[in-house]
Amino acid sequence: MSKRVHVTLPDKVFDALERWADDQGRPVANLVAYLVEKAIEEAETQGRIPSSSSNDKKDK
Repeated sequence: MSKRVHVTLPDKVFDALERWADDQGRPVANLVAYLVEKAIEEAETQGRIPSSSSNDKKDK
């Protein structure tokens, strides 16, 4: 299931995202979702985000 997140971006950042999304023929929201997903994948690969199994252990 997808979740929504509201963020406030500086005009300069939004403008760059808008140009990038327009160049790719996609909505800004779709581009941002893709970029966040890729950043998370990279951070997990580099061990900068704990795995979900380690979070489960903390809850017990």
